Amino acid sequence: IIYRIRQILNEKGFMEVETPVLQNLHGGAAARPFKTHHNALDQDFYLRIAEELYLKRLLVGGFEKIYEIGKNFRNEGIDRTHNPEFTQMEIYVAYKDYHWMMNFTEEMLEFICLEVLGTTEIQIGNKKVSFKKPFKRISMIDSIKQHTGFDISNMSEGELRETCKTLSIDTDKSMGKGKLIDEIFGEKCESNYVQPTFITDYPFEMSPLCKKHRDNPELTERFELIINGKELANAYSEQIG
Repeated sequence: IIYRIRQILNEKGFMEVETPVLQNLHGGAAARPFKTHHNALDQDFYLRIAEELYLKRLLVGGFEKIYEIGKNFRNEGIDRTHNPEFTQMEIYVAYKDYHWMMNFTEEMLEFICLEVLGTTEIQIGNKKVSFKKPFKRISMIDSIKQHTGFDISNMSEGELRETCKTLSIDTDKSMGKGKLIDEIFGEKCESNYVQPTFITDYPFEMSPLCKKHRDNPELTERFELIINGKELANAYSEQIG
């Protein structure tokens, strides 16, 4: 699988790069880092939680199509889909948006399945998943409305909290609008997507660093790819400036 990932990226003109694992300032994701001490410098460092920040420096520096496959470390809980040490690939390309990235993602996954298994039909437990493009696309607001009956598009924080209560979703006072929406989607929607589906156009409160949607400033140009009820990819149009 990794060989075929590298093949399609290299053939399309991407450069594979390596960025530091030890960082004096962690970032690129919201996660708790592992902390270590550099004896020669007598300075504390963090194991990276994402490759993002250094890859963006390369992008700004003129490397327009880059990727990295590397280890990240997050000092948090463990379950069947989360491990403190894990391999992640990040891709960055200049002058493109999230529509381009969705198209490329489905092209890449279809290519990998055909090259590795000779088919786009994958058996996962008792479910058959098709990686034949194009994949379904639905906005997060429409997904929540479809699976809960609630239109959250103009809800205040208080109304979202009441909606969570009605849906028997546990919340606490620390959760703002973005987190409440995330809880609703995670609890009531995510598991329904067995076939590859792009969940698009996240509310701004969930993704304050993403580029605002060109047609609706309350939303962002972001997507997550859900397969077999779990997130496989996350991307967005980048902010400019």
